[in-house]
Amino acid sequence: MDDFKKLDVWTQLLKVNKMIYANTRLFPKDERFGLTSQIRRAAVSTISNLAEGCGRRHRKDRLRFFYISRGSLYEVECQLILAKEFGFIGDAAFEISLLNIQRGKMILSGFINHQQSNTFK
Repeated sequence: MDDFKKLDVWTQLLKVNKMIYANTRLFPKDERFGLTSQIRRAAVSTISNLAEGCGRRHRKDRLRFFYISRGSLYEVECQLILAKEFGFIGDAAFEISLLNIQRGKMILSGFINHQQSNTFK
């Protein structure tokens, strides 16, 4: 797993990150240190923990980082819902972002399951 950038899950998480950054540019300026910062940090955590996990030598250690990545992706989803509830993001942008987050969760969960099944062989 030396080149994590070739993984489908990394590509999907990169897409989520790009969308989050694009969407948060439109958030109110007074949210710069609030929800904007929080959702961006969570999004970056998804892809960073995936990359860090890929660099770990032992499968158990890798899995720990992959689970953190998945948890951060759920955090991004929650914060996106809050942004929608607060009126910071429009319907179309919300739906597209949510679909990409859900796709990311599906791919990441499959990736984790594959890694887990290889752990006990």
